Amino acid sequence: MTAAPTTAFAALADPTRSGIVDLLARRGELAAGDISAGFTSSASAISQHLKVLREAGLVTVEKRAQQRVYRLDAGAIGQVESWLSDRARLWNARLDRIDAYLEKARTGEKK
Repeated sequence: MTAAPTTAFAALADPTRSGIVDLLARRGELAAGDISAGFTSSASAISQHLKVLREAGLVTVEKRAQQRVYRLDAGAIGQVESWLSDRARLWNARLDRIDAYLEKARTGEKK
């Protein structure tokens, strides 16, 4: 990912931007106008959202004639997924240790 995970998550925190990512995940590549047509926001606002997603490294853009065609950056999305998986493993291990401690404390009380 070209940007830090926190940048990607900040970009995805906005409902419109996460909606754009969902749209691109479902439909593949889309022209900016086609993306804009799926939202009630102005084309200018969607353009700004696309800029944030681009700067966060989540989407790429290709200029084709008069159109700008966007697609998800699979590598960046994979890095976000990997980062989340690492955190999930870390928290699951911590919760398992808490569970074991509480179980030990509970069985120790019964004796």
